[in-house]
Amino acid sequence: MEIADQLVCSYCHQPISPQFYYCPNCGNKLNSAPLSTTALTQLWIYLLSIILPFIGFLAISKWPAVKYAKSKDPEVKKIGVFACILMLLSTIGMCWYAYIWTTNYIQETVNGINADMSAF
Repeated sequence: MEIADQLVCSYCHQPISPQFYYCPNCGNKLNSAPLSTTALTQLWIYLLSIILPFIGFLAISKWPAVKYAKSKDPEVKKIGVFACILMLLSTIGMCWYAYIWTTNYIQETVNGINADMSAF
């Protein structure tokens, strides 16, 4: 490696390589590691996007889709956008299911009250 190809750590001023994520001398964070696009990672993100509305968004801090959607890498960005769409559709589905369930419950309660009143 030539001297011109080397960079210097902003913290300890030791020579570093451009592909380093951390300084080998002091441990200073230099670059962010690329986001994973493996099938298992995609499956985790998509499943979390689908179930997150059903658990009341309790794990929203663990949901990586926003970080993926903001990425400059087009492949990573596509994963994040798809996860966001899944989350939106899942939220709409959950709200629709809650509306239908609530409406049916209220209707059954009213029908039960009416049945009790007609017995008198």
